[in-house]
Amino acid sequence: MSVPTLNQSPVNQYSRILGLGAYRPDVIVTNEDVCQWIDSSDEWIRQRTGIITRHRASADVSVIDMASGAAQEALEKAGIDASQLGAVIVSTVTHPYATPSAAAAVAERIGATPAPAFDISAACAGYCYGIAQADALVRSGAATYVLVVGAEKLSDVIDNRERTISFLLGDGAGAVVIGPSDTPGIGPSVWGSDGSKWDAIGMTRSILDVRDLSMAARQSDESGDFALLEEAQELYPTLRQDGQTVFRWAVWEMAKMAEQALVAAGVKAEDLVAFIPHQANMRIIDEMVKKLKLPESVKVARDIADAGNTSAASIPLATHRLLKENPELSGGLALQIGFGAGLVFGAQVIVLP
Repeated sequence: MSVPTLNQSPVNQYSRILGLGAYRPDVIVTNEDVCQWIDSSDEWIRQRTGIITRHRASADVSVIDMASGAAQEALEKAGIDASQLGAVIVSTVTHPYATPSAAAAVAERIGATPAPAFDISAACAGYCYGIAQADALVRSGAATYVLVVGAEKLSDVIDNRERTISFLLGDGAGAVVIGPSDTPGIGPSVWGSDGSKWDAIGMTRSILDVRDLSMAARQSDESGDFALLEEAQELYPTLRQDGQTVFRWAVWEMAKMAEQALVAAGVKAEDLVAFIPHQANMRIIDEMVKKLKLPESVKVARDIADAGNTSAASIPLATHRLLKENPELSGGLALQIGFGAGLVFGAQVIVLP
């Protein structure tokens, strides 16, 4: 029996970033503001993390609002209409709904319907995961143009009194449009996970605990047991981390992954014009620069000083600022690497738009 030949989409040999956008919330939170909640100081936070301020969104600004704002700028910079998008990918761990996806709402908001849309839950590596998928979609011919957004409203999932991570975090969104290219614009992705450290960064409670919380609160309210009600309210899920475990893993293991991304792309550190790591901690960034032996000519993104750690949004936000302050870097090679809860990681060498 003869088997019919399947139709195949045309294949693009290469892809690249065509446009970049950002959304930074207007509310600025200083270290002094943070220290109202925790026993710390501006000096200690600066020394340990490099953070001076962080941006946080007001109550009426959502993940979708920020993602859409960044996406609109990326589309404008790329010269692409939203109706031309073949896929919309949003990386976030702070969209407040498990379903439907943030990406579907963003696609509708910007006018990309009926493009396929889906979310990625890979925390601080989510943007690099999105780049890997968009690159594959464009080169396979499954999509001509793909929107990748990293968007987080981490202020919704922090306990201001918690000392391991709350003072690090900010809100924001960054986005890129990826499309076909005549020359390589995105190197091979080096990505993976280490589930043995699954509990190093995460939530204090699961959604099942939230269900139990609701039941306990309802029962205590009916019975007048206000002590139980207060205890139940303390169970609201928030972020926390084992800082030392994360620091050691990021410094030692992620430098190796960054080196692998350089090898996979066939370039050396001296070929780079920029290094754009996840903005987790200034000390981590400094240690990675040393281990990679980056020459002084390589510009290092240090957006964390003003923006804090914005998880999936940190790399595109840092790239956006780096290019705004150093437009001459456009067209040069940059090494980007994201790493975080999971533990997960992803890295690529890219041509800056």
